[in-house]
Order: sequence, then C-alpha cells, then structure tokens
Amino acid sequence: MKIVATGRLNVADIPKDKLYKGKKGTYLPYKILINTEPDQFENNGALTVNQSKEEREAKEALVYLGNHKIIWMEEGDGGLSERPTSKPKANVIEDDDLPF
Repeated sequence: MKIVATGRLNVADIPKDKLYKGKKGTYLPYKILINTEPDQFENNGALTVNQSKEEREAKEALVYLGNHKIIWMEEGDGGLSERPTSKPKANVIEDDDLPF
C-alpha cells in the first residue's frame, strides 16, 4: 500500500544532540506515527524524534517535530482514493420540481 502525506516540520525543535554525521550528510533518527482516522485537527499522525532504549525505559517525553495529513492512499486493487475528509460538503439543494 502506498500512502502520500503532507505536513510541516518544526526544525527549531530538533535536538542537536540527536543529529549524527554519516557518509552522505547529517541525519536525524525519527519515527512517523500514523493514524488512519484523522484527529480533531484533521491530522493523521505525527513525526517524532527516535528515543534510545534508556529514554524509553525512563519514560522521557517524546519530542514532536510536526504533524501530517494523508492526502491519498493506494487501495488494494492498485487504484488511488482520496483521503476521506470530515469537512462538511457544500449545501446542495436537490429538488425534482425545478423547471430546468
């Protein structure tokens, strides 16, 4: 299944001690949390900084860097479907008595 999501990342919240140098650049280990149902702000998940085993065992708070929204998902048959939205649709008047 393919999912495309869009979001914003707050780079000011990146802890500098979590960055490390690799062969091709500087990296940040991160985790993407995904919910298939949107929350109250229509976000489908968040991006957090990975925690070490020690940080998890100490139950340290997660560092949230941003949220994301799913804009489409690939369905099982290979087709694409738009992300379901909870936004109300425009008021549509359906009246069979209209003269046109």
